[in-house]
Amino acid sequence: MRRSARRRSTISAYRDGDTLVVLVPAGMSRAEEKRWVAEMERKLQRTESRRASPPRESDAALLARCAQLSARYLDKRALPASVRWVPPMRTRWASCTPTERTIRVSERLLQVPPWVLDYVLVHELAHLRVPGHDSTFWALVKRYPKADRAIGYLEGLSAAAGWGISVLDNEE
Repeated sequence: MRRSARRRSTISAYRDGDTLVVLVPAGMSRAEEKRWVAEMERKLQRTESRRASPPRESDAALLARCAQLSARYLDKRALPASVRWVPPMRTRWASCTPTERTIRVSERLLQVPPWVLDYVLVHELAHLRVPGHDSTFWALVKRYPKADRAIGYLEGLSAAAGWGISVLDNEE
């Protein structure tokens, strides 16, 4: 709890590590302060839960998400041996080694919307069935209904950040 003489009516909250910090006006009563701390904690938890996507929790959760996506879009015929988060890649969002059935996902994708991450996972899962980027491969990827939208999102993100990562031009 931080009180501020300059703060007149606004209340805000943020996390500093594991600590919830609530900023309130200095003149607020203890009862109001207690009510607002509880309210701000609820709001912050709602926001954080919307941002957090289960695959972002761990490599195991990422692998579980791949199993769900494979079942939904690839007839359960694209199951990796392992999937893991890796430090940001210079030229790719993710990569797949079909012979080892492994997928590596760039940590740059930790902050993208879940449907964009799902697209990248479906793309890599499709490589477990078709190693290249031929028409058979793209037919599998396009089973994911938001593929075109996700490609546009990633192209825009890369351009805005100056990363030079192209979704369509990457040969893996």
